[in-house]
Amino acid sequence: MKGDIDTMQMEHMDKREDNLFRPADASAGREGKYLTFSLAGEEYGIGILKVKEIIGMMSVTHVPQTPDFVKGVINLRGKVIPVVDLRLRFSLESEAYTERTCIIVVEVAGANGSIMMGIVVDAVSEVLNVRGADIENTPTFGVQLNTDYILGLAKVGGGIKILLEIDKVLENGDISSLAS
Repeated sequence: MKGDIDTMQMEHMDKREDNLFRPADASAGREGKYLTFSLAGEEYGIGILKVKEIIGMMSVTHVPQTPDFVKGVINLRGKVIPVVDLRLRFSLESEAYTERTCIIVVEVAGANGSIMMGIVVDAVSEVLNVRGADIENTPTFGVQLNTDYILGLAKVGGGIKILLEIDKVLENGDISSLAS
């Protein structure tokens, strides 16, 4: 009987030690709800907690000497918010805006705290609840690419949605100074 107890205790200890030294599942911290949208025929997602609202296209005031991807600023209920065209930010071909084109207002971490910014996307799709097990790390492409802005790749319904780390997508001194 004593031998059985010692064996059971040892197995329990082994399991506990395995948990201590096993690397944490990186995908578990990325699971949650994502607002998905399309851009140049691909599907992307942003953590829903970063999204403040979705608005239709409106008049954007151009600000001189900003990068091409910065469309300008909008007045949203008395707040001036910089707007970035995500197609241009990702060096995709520019396309005329349609009735489905919209601005997603997001809150991003800036140098002086959080700031509100608008991103122009082709169309908003849906809110998805993505499980950690369905998120893969960004693959290495065999060449030196900066993919820090990609949080992961979600396998959803036989397709893939690129999950964005929106703070890193919009990380740019020109944008931050415009928001100030």
